[in-house]
Amino acid sequence: MNTTNQPTLWSLILKSSVAHTLTYFLMGILAYNFLNYENSFASGALENYMRPTDSPWVAAGPGLQWIRGIIFALAFYPLRDTFFSKKNGWLILGWVLTALGILSTFGAAPASIEGMIYTNYPTNIFSYMEVVPQAFLFAGLLYYWINHPEKKWLNWMLGILFVLVVLMSIMGILAATGALTVPE
Repeated sequence: MNTTNQPTLWSLILKSSVAHTLTYFLMGILAYNFLNYENSFASGALENYMRPTDSPWVAAGPGLQWIRGIIFALAFYPLRDTFFSKKNGWLILGWVLTALGILSTFGAAPASIEGMIYTNYPTNIFSYMEVVPQAFLFAGLLYYWINHPEKKWLNWMLGILFVLVVLMSIMGILAATGALTVPE
């Protein structure tokens, strides 16, 4: 654990953007395949709430997550000692993300306390199967990456994976708009 070399703001922005994008993409792919998002988004309670999975905006989503990474980094930076210098800082960070970003949003988001009170969206355990693990995966990856700056291979690997996710997102946009045909 690296307790003396805290990340600079720019380093935290870069690493948060990459780590969030990668964990968001991974959990999104898993949820899409195992939680039947294609059908769920096209019918029932989500039909008028979520875009269809073949929307260009849905394809753009993973490639735009770096923007949220910047916002996260700006929130994490003043709290970096708590999140990145403590032995279990990643657990604290994961809990803060879950508490503020999932359970206690200010808006009536699905699966939040406000959403349970003010919306007709049905909440069940499956509502948390994607987002809670992603919050802790993001926290763990970011914590590890910040506390192991000597692992240059990690910088390269995560950087390459990030570029691949952004390129796949661009290809998804092109396919969704008909600018790129995908063989069946």
